[in-house]
Amino acid sequence: MPQRVVLPQTLEGKTILIAGAAGFVPSTIAEFYLNLGAKVVGLDNFITGSKSNIELLSKYKNFEFTECNIYEGLPNFKDLKFDYILSLASPASPIDFSEIPLEIMRVNSEGTLKLLELARDQKARFLEASTSEVYGDPEIHPQVEEYVGCVNPIGPRSCYDESKRFAEAMTMSFHRRYNVDTRIIRIFNTYGPRMRPNDGRVIPNFINQAMAGEDITVYGDGSQTRSFCYVTDLVDAIHNVLFSEIHTPFNCGNPDEYTIKKCAEEIIKVLGSSSKIIYMPLPEDDPKKRRPNLNKLQSISDYKPKVSFEEGIKRTAEYFKSLK
Repeated sequence: MPQRVVLPQTLEGKTILIAGAAGFVPSTIAEFYLNLGAKVVGLDNFITGSKSNIELLSKYKNFEFTECNIYEGLPNFKDLKFDYILSLASPASPIDFSEIPLEIMRVNSEGTLKLLELARDQKARFLEASTSEVYGDPEIHPQVEEYVGCVNPIGPRSCYDESKRFAEAMTMSFHRRYNVDTRIIRIFNTYGPRMRPNDGRVIPNFINQAMAGEDITVYGDGSQTRSFCYVTDLVDAIHNVLFSEIHTPFNCGNPDEYTIKKCAEEIIKVLGSSSKIIYMPLPEDDPKKRRPNLNKLQSISDYKPKVSFEEGIKRTAEYFKSLK
């Protein structure tokens, strides 16, 4: 049997580096660890992250931030010694794939390399945030960590899919060659407060259209599926993986599976919207199915998503309303 995770009650006296700290998932993780007493150092270049997320974190006395492009070079940390380094700096939305593909590839290759070198030099535990997109348009369902994927290496999503596959390979190579203490997570569709309203992903698109009473745009016939995880549940999963003793990848997400059409119908219902659903052509290489098998994570932890889809949509909609 795999060794069960023992989670720390406090992280006082520990220092964590979070690359991509202005993003919606990384800033939520940063706040989680700040509340556990850790010192958190954040890095971001604001290419997709929000300065308002950094302002929220700056209220904590144990938070420091430096604006930088990690693939161009890391700051001089002087006397800082990191216990944990979290590589979370990649843009991850479909709209980013066409607008900043080279930046995505560089942060997941050169940026990951620089963070791994720092982890090796400082003997820090390193966590690489990969993605369910490494599975591509999967031939098995639900997806298990042993599945090696079905990815188009030259398609419109390849800048993200392939650079994340490369980041995983580099992470495991540093573990095998230099004995760096590495962890890898594969994040499935995640949503919640601090997302960009114009993020381009399914949940913010549908919520904003529903709140405005506009037609909800579904691509394809709506039969493709996704599994949506509320952000605090994802943080819980990441926390368990970080303190596990396993170096190979873990799926992190929520196993509840929705068709895109059902997702749109639920959002209309939850928000009491008058929106109608319209259909548009399916984008190239859009995965037909997406659902994590969580047996590996649940074999070493008590992880179970807590926030229902209905409650998560309400909280996310309230956040978007607050921005307006």
